[in-house]
Amino acid sequence: MEHPAYTLGLLSAIGGTMGYVRKGSVPSLAAGLLVGGLYGYAGYLLHGNRDGGLELALGTSAFLLATGIVRGIPSRFTKPVPVVLTLLGGLGSAYYFKKYKEFY
Repeated sequence: MEHPAYTLGLLSAIGGTMGYVRKGSVPSLAAGLLVGGLYGYAGYLLHGNRDGGLELALGTSAFLLATGIVRGIPSRFTKPVPVVLTLLGGLGSAYYFKKYKEFY
């Protein structure tokens, strides 16, 4: 269950770094590293079967989904970044919501 969190964390960190390298966007770098770190920590908690890992992964996925939607509405989802954020956040949210329902 921790593998998706690690993958989403890596993709988030790479995306934020790409935003910084291509456009010089410090907020993209900070957000990508923050979200990547949260996913990484959630994966660490899930790997050790510790409390809070599933909730952290679900919350981070929901945050990524909301961010993608908010950024995508003004451009009507014609730009790639909001589409990718929405897609990754939606997939993560669906997966971790399903796991949450199975567990609880």
